[in-house]
Amino acid sequence: MNNRRFLSWGIWLVAALELVARGIFNEPLGFYWLVAYGISLTFTLALWFGNLGLWGWLLRRWPQARHTARRLWWLAAGAVAYTLLVTLSLGAGLAALQGYRLGLLDGLRETALNLVSTLIVLLVYESRHLFEQWETNLRRADHLAQAQQQAQLDALAQQLDPHFLFNSLNTLSALIEPENEGAQHYVEGLADVYRYVLLSRERPTVPLAEELAFVQTYVALQKVRFRDNVQVSYDLPTPCLARHVAPLSVQVLVENAFKHNEASRARPLHLRLVAEGDTLRVENTWQPRPAGLAPGTGTGLANVRQRYALLGAARPVEITQADGIFAVALPLLPPT
Repeated sequence: MNNRRFLSWGIWLVAALELVARGIFNEPLGFYWLVAYGISLTFTLALWFGNLGLWGWLLRRWPQARHTARRLWWLAAGAVAYTLLVTLSLGAGLAALQGYRLGLLDGLRETALNLVSTLIVLLVYESRHLFEQWETNLRRADHLAQAQQQAQLDALAQQLDPHFLFNSLNTLSALIEPENEGAQHYVEGLADVYRYVLLSRERPTVPLAEELAFVQTYVALQKVRFRDNVQVSYDLPTPCLARHVAPLSVQVLVENAFKHNEASRARPLHLRLVAEGDTLRVENTWQPRPAGLAPGTGTGLANVRQRYALLGAARPVEITQADGIFAVALPLLPPT
């Protein structure tokens, strides 16, 4: 429904229906009708745009579907208060112009009549919003289902190679001499990485605790190569570990930090994972590798952004770079 078109005919129609409800047909046709319609139109405009502004403000404050009940309660209370205030104020002014005083009972009766049309109009707006929200969620679910289906097809097409490599790693672990514990741990960690990759493909989200354990294993493998040239810290409160993230999304951010930044004894790379409220931030010192290496394409970050959008995250993935720090903020999702 087009809001401008609804306004263009809705206000005129409501103003006319208000007159019908007040018994305009009991009066003789003539100049009185024009005056009465002008007064009714004034009330309708004031009530319509005032309550519409209230509805819009509440919608911006509580936009999510889970906030609908709270928003409707506040809308009902606010609409009643605003309609009462406008009806009594305009009614008292109109009565003063005509030389009499508006009685309280008359004011309350007029307010009740105005509330009927006000609530009907607000119901139309709220119904339209809920329907559009339902359509958006339906399209998002379709896109997510298509993405998952494509991912499953891709996984089936590539199933041989990951399983072959995973089984080969287990065989290699058995062939390593027991005295070589470093090599044993490295191969076992690599096998754990591939196990997680295979298992997470079938899940739209995973608990942060699982993703964190995978990231710590991945970091341990990288530190075999970089040693003390990489320093990683974690500031993740226990309650946040139950929240969910898209699988491999945190690992992609950590991997990008290793891939695109210098990590040397002179310039160690610092990574920090911190959860605050509904957000997980992955930060790293911004120190791009020397020229000559292939630049990043941004595909990994674009993929992460798209996945969180399809999952219906309350806020988008945010990327910032300031004061020598590159940071990506992921929204923490509710448990499924």
